[in-house]
Amino acid sequence: MAGDAVSARSPRRGSVVGWFAPVVPEARVAVLRSVLYAFVLLDVHLIIRSPIPLSRHPELYRPLDLAVLLHLPPPSLPLTWTLYVVLVLGCLAGLAGRAPRLVGWVVAAAFTWWVGIAFSYGKVDHDHLALVVALWVLPSVGAVPGGRWSRRASAQGGWALRCVQIGVVSTYFLSAVVKTRNAAWDPTTWPESYILLWAVVRRPHGLGQLLIPHPVVLQVMQWFSMAAEVSSVVVLWLRGWALLHAALFWLGFHVFTAAMLYIHFAPTVVCWLAFAPLERLAPWWRARHPLLVPPVPVPPRAALGRQPAGR
Repeated sequence: MAGDAVSARSPRRGSVVGWFAPVVPEARVAVLRSVLYAFVLLDVHLIIRSPIPLSRHPELYRPLDLAVLLHLPPPSLPLTWTLYVVLVLGCLAGLAGRAPRLVGWVVAAAFTWWVGIAFSYGKVDHDHLALVVALWVLPSVGAVPGGRWSRRASAQGGWALRCVQIGVVSTYFLSAVVKTRNAAWDPTTWPESYILLWAVVRRPHGLGQLLIPHPVVLQVMQWFSMAAEVSSVVVLWLRGWALLHAALFWLGFHVFTAAMLYIHFAPTVVCWLAFAPLERLAPWWRARHPLLVPPVPVPPRAALGRQPAGR
């Protein structure tokens, strides 16, 4: 995170197109795709694991607007089991690097439907926003020769990563928008309320119990949280150490939230890797385990182009 994703000599730098599609190493995309496919396997078993049991209760199903728009059929046991199998096999194929575009978009569609079913039986968890966006845009990069060892860079990879970054930041910013909208667009209603106290009482575990006798502290925390969410868009323009500090702040924010309320944002947290220079992992590993590293394929001279400086 402590660098710049775009070469200072690049003609795209500073332009609108250059901001939305910076030239980045495709190895960064290859590593992130592998991490997210592995995470989806964990997600369907540990986090969003309810679609199969919930499909036994069609009377409770209230489809999301997206499901209505696409005329998706109501969930059933055969449907949810099929989605589960497609997700598991698709993620395994994605980890193996098979047909990255086709496999990627199949996984994206199946996972979007999977979480859509889960959210149609209750509240929508906005912590999955960035993950769903990532699964849809990362396959657009296609095959990455050499995978995490690739020396190629492209604006296509930069565009995909930028979309994931926007998804991460939107998780926070849109949360503030919804809180304001639900309060008749009064930005002071939510931070001045006692909703955090109510949340701590409703979840009688964690460090939050220590703050119940101090409601004023909880209100100060609400104001701080609201201000952080509104200003989160600034992250998209940060570079170097400023970006690193911002990432550490939000990761710390989620650790504190988990300890206080037992609410995790694991899907959002893993998508923060879209800001990280993941392409540096391969050289780091190569330097420490030279005997375990396969030969690095060298792309044609024309395919190298300008190399980014790395974020």
